[in-house]
Amino acid sequence: MKSSVSGILREEAVRLALAIQFLTRVPVPLPNIYTPERLTLAARYYPLVGIGVGVAGAVILTLALQIVLFPVAVILSVIGTILLTGAFHEDGFADTCDGIGGGQSKSQALEIMRDSRIGTYGALALVLSIGLKISLLALMPLQSAALTLIAAHGASRAAILLVLSTTDYARDEGSAKPLATGISAHSLFIGLAVGCVALIPLAMNVSGISIICGLLGLGFCALTLQVIVTRKIGGFTGDTLGAVQQVSELGFYLGVSACL
Repeated sequence: MKSSVSGILREEAVRLALAIQFLTRVPVPLPNIYTPERLTLAARYYPLVGIGVGVAGAVILTLALQIVLFPVAVILSVIGTILLTGAFHEDGFADTCDGIGGGQSKSQALEIMRDSRIGTYGALALVLSIGLKISLLALMPLQSAALTLIAAHGASRAAILLVLSTTDYARDEGSAKPLATGISAHSLFIGLAVGCVALIPLAMNVSGISIICGLLGLGFCALTLQVIVTRKIGGFTGDTLGAVQQVSELGFYLGVSACL
């Protein structure tokens, strides 16, 4: 019995490590842990990885404020989260904007999204979205901004799970192909539960209506993007999942800041 429980816990730890390895630049000293099945099951830990990224951003924000002005501290915090993830989601967001904006057909849109070069749509989308994130966080009190970072990064990665569970994969092959079968109800429940946990510290600092507005903003942005992408290419790709995280995070900031 003990060995069975130990084996389950060990496997869950490996899945968490794979999620960290997949979503961030954090070194994971576990070689040869990738399998397509594990990558699918690792999706349940995306929100937990997001919480870690948000905590890192909040720590950078708090420490930077000791030596620079608050707006500059916010900029450094956002830069820190981008470096921690290797701009993984930002890259997907830019590629998605290029593909959806420049592609006249599904095949053309997918081909543009494969191109590693950034186009006009992607560049504009990144500049505007990052600038808006910084502006919104800089207008919040320090504690609210720090806790909103944690909540937004965790909840926005939970939004990815909702897309995985409701949308088909648009490509024949790709980095997100193992996720094409969707995720189990068990994984979805775990991921959404962790995403809700990310909201608790913020809920203790701001009003309930701010949390509700944040979630409404997140849901609206994620759903709007999903509808646009599905109509254009018929499903999700690895790039569009990154875009979902980015717009969901931004939508959460918009909702919270509107109700503070």
